[in-house]
Amino acid sequence: MIRGKVHPEATVGATRLAAFTDGVFAIAATLLVLDLTTHAFGTIQSNDEMWGALAAMGPQFFNFALSFLLLCLLWMTHVEQFEWIVRVDGVMIWLNNIRLLFIVVVPFATGLTTEYSTYTAGRVLMPITFFLAILTSWLQWSWAVRRRADLMPDLPEGDARAYGRGALSAVIISVVVVIVSPWIGSAAFLLFVFDGLLTRLLRGR
Repeated sequence: MIRGKVHPEATVGATRLAAFTDGVFAIAATLLVLDLTTHAFGTIQSNDEMWGALAAMGPQFFNFALSFLLLCLLWMTHVEQFEWIVRVDGVMIWLNNIRLLFIVVVPFATGLTTEYSTYTAGRVLMPITFFLAILTSWLQWSWAVRRRADLMPDLPEGDARAYGRGALSAVIISVVVVIVSPWIGSAAFLLFVFDGLLTRLLRGR
């Protein structure tokens, strides 16, 4: 979903925090392509060699697309949160800053995973980075629920807690991704196809 309008009761602080976060997500997603543009093909002397060189970049294209899509999902979560959050406090701001710390590391972690996927550390860095970003996003929502009367007064408490339970789906799956990634690498992220089903089960709907 795309933010269509600012909540009529949103404070300047909430609006600026949302806009800043949008910008950081956009920059991180754009920087992902640098791993592709800095790749050196070497000497290419025929069409077959060109296609072969592109095919050899398969893992880079896969990790690029994977990280881009995961960043989009995290950004969509941010958008959904700020459809309800109309005020922010110091804790909310710092939780958001910590989340963005992990978001800006994503391009580095993606490139490292591609280049050093033969090593365990290389295979787990990207999953750990996304896990920490997802966990911080969930903690941010949990804090907003705790301060619901001040930060998002329009959302009924029952719905707020249901959304929080549903958001645990991404946290749980990201933990599993970290656990299995030493054996199957970035393919572990394909477990996120079950996110929608697990979210509905946790929400109880």
